Amino acid sequence: MVEIMSFPLVPQYSFRNITDVSPAFLDRLGIKFLMIDMDNTIASYGQRLPSDDVKRWAAEMKDFGVELFIVSNSSNKSRVERFAETFGIGFIMRAFKPSPRGLLRAMATSGYSADQSSLIGDQVFTDALSANLAGVVSMVVRPLRIKNPLLALRYALEIPFRAFCKNRNPLYFKAGV
Repeated sequence: MVEIMSFPLVPQYSFRNITDVSPAFLDRLGIKFLMIDMDNTIASYGQRLPSDDVKRWAAEMKDFGVELFIVSNSSNKSRVERFAETFGIGFIMRAFKPSPRGLLRAMATSGYSADQSSLIGDQVFTDALSANLAGVVSMVVRPLRIKNPLLALRYALEIPFRAFCKNRNPLYFKAGV
């Protein structure tokens, strides 16, 4: 029998928002290092600062001992730096996801192994694929804002892949204690 989870475009977990991922859930998975995509994951495209909800979530993660790290394809250095500074975390820009190189570099920089690490992002074709190729736990969230028809089409094409994730709920899952 073919295992669907081994297909690199299938994320392991799917959530409505990044704030639905709890420290207890990550602890059950053994995740100590959470790499996070920026655009449409922790902030809408162009949003200057993270929301208060995301700031509280990040503080809770840090209090629980989960190290956060931004891994973004963005080339907007001032914006990525501003978000990283707000959270007090490291970052890599121009990660070139779906290539796993940016994730591997983030883990090497921070001293974590793949089995202690995860990436959460809004896109299957970049974030989930990159995570799966790097051998880390892949998680996707519903995009915060779809600003044009091409993004809407891409997200529609991702729905079947999200449907096969472990929690079998592609858009609305809350991982509590």
